[in-house]
Amino acid sequence: MEPLITLIVGFGAARLAGLAGVDALDNWQASLRVGLALMFLLTAFAHFQPRLRADLIGMVPPSLPRPDLLVTVTGLLEFAGAIGLLIPATAPWAALCLALLMIAMFPANVSAARRQVAQGDPIGPRTALQILFIAAAILAAVRT
Repeated sequence: MEPLITLIVGFGAARLAGLAGVDALDNWQASLRVGLALMFLLTAFAHFQPRLRADLIGMVPPSLPRPDLLVTVTGLLEFAGAIGLLIPATAPWAALCLALLMIAMFPANVSAARRQVAQGDPIGPRTALQILFIAAAILAAVRT
C-alpha cells in the first residue's frame, strides 16, 4: 500500500507545484513521472533495508537461482529507473523499462501469494496494483 500512497501523494504534490508556477511540472505527465520516481525510490530502498530485503528474497520463486542477487539487481534497476524518470531526455525510456521490469517481476508476486510468504497479500489486490503501476509507467512513457 505504501508504494500506491507514495505515487498518489508524489503526483499530487508535483501537480500542485506545477499549478503554482513550477514550469517543469506544469503538466500531468511530468507530475506522474515525479510520483513514479518517488514510488520507485521507495521500493528500491526496500531492496536494501534488512527486514524488507528478507521479505523480498522470500518472494522470489524457488526455481530461480540466487534470489539475493536478483533482489539486489532489481533494486538497482528500480533506483536507476527512478532517476531516469526525472531526466526529460531519458524519462520515456526509463518509464518503459520500468513497465517491463514490473512485468518481469510479476511472477514473484504470484509465487509469494501462492506460497503465502512476504507481504502475504492475495493475488487479486497484487494484480490490480501491478496493473495500475504498469499503466502509470506506460502513460509516463508516452510522448505528449
